Amino acid sequence: MIAGKYRSRPLRSLRGMDIRPTSDRLRETLFDVLTAGNPAALEGAVWLDIFAGTGAVGIEALSRGAKQVYFVESSEPAAQLIRHNLESLGVTSGYKIFQEEWTRACWRIEREHVREHVREHLTADVVYLDPPYHMKDAYAETLRALENSSVIWAMSLVIAEHEKRFDPGDEFGALRRFRKLVQGGAALSFYRMASTAVVRG
Repeated sequence: MIAGKYRSRPLRSLRGMDIRPTSDRLRETLFDVLTAGNPAALEGAVWLDIFAGTGAVGIEALSRGAKQVYFVESSEPAAQLIRHNLESLGVTSGYKIFQEEWTRACWRIEREHVREHVREHLTADVVYLDPPYHMKDAYAETLRALENSSVIWAMSLVIAEHEKRFDPGDEFGALRRFRKLVQGGAALSFYRMASTAVVRG
């Protein structure tokens, strides 16, 4: 189930695939943190949902007013599932789905945006990455790629979902972790570029 505009609408998943949707409880906690009591806090935001799986996080962002969500998912069945979930909710705009690895998708996102907007670079307000938990190397690889990408800037918020017992790392160049939130067996690590990172408990 998701909240916001499309509240209480179920999303489909796929059996037998390496897809682990973010739990409803963890997703609720995530969006409570991001909105901080202001339901309109995410209106007009641009999101990247990397290793998107069912698309639940990005779809909830759209449900809560995000202007654009870029879903990145290399699995063809999962990418089709995201399309199905969006169509079942009647979402017809405000998103793009990239069925490819993140490094390739990042290049395409940068290139397409420059072409469409006369060399105006896309910058994401929120980047959410949730690799399959066993793909531990994907965290460092993706966070390093983001730090070197033009799609994030000083005010971008990068969030990695991971197992509580696994630490994705504190620093990736100028991208620094400033908060870690644990819930059950899962955790969320929050990153920003160093100039704006603030250590919190």
